[in-house]
Amino acid sequence: MVTALHHVNITVPAEQEGAAKNFYGAVLGLKQVPKPAAARQSGAWYQIGENQLHLSVDEEPRSISSRHICFTVDDLPETEKKFRDAEVEIIPDPRPIPGTRRFYVRDPGGNQLEIVEAK
Repeated sequence: MVTALHHVNITVPAEQEGAAKNFYGAVLGLKQVPKPAAARQSGAWYQIGENQLHLSVDEEPRSISSRHICFTVDDLPETEKKFRDAEVEIIPDPRPIPGTRRFYVRDPGGNQLEIVEAK
């Protein structure tokens, strides 16, 4: 059965590809890795420890969803400042969990990200 998470794939509209690459590369600081030659060359792949985030370009229109990826950060206030400096809207935690500090953002393609502070 499942033993590990290999990657998560998210999609953005073609017109948001550049903004999304900047968001994941510059704002979040993820390391982009080369794609295999057989893979579609639009979008980007990022390595996060043993896992990957795959950014794909989607031509089909879609609506905003609550589906999300959750990233753990060491310093939540510093991470929030970096998002604000990049003019990314901070979405307050709609369902706070005692002892858990977190907030949400959306990437340029509308994908929701949960940002949680490591305990």
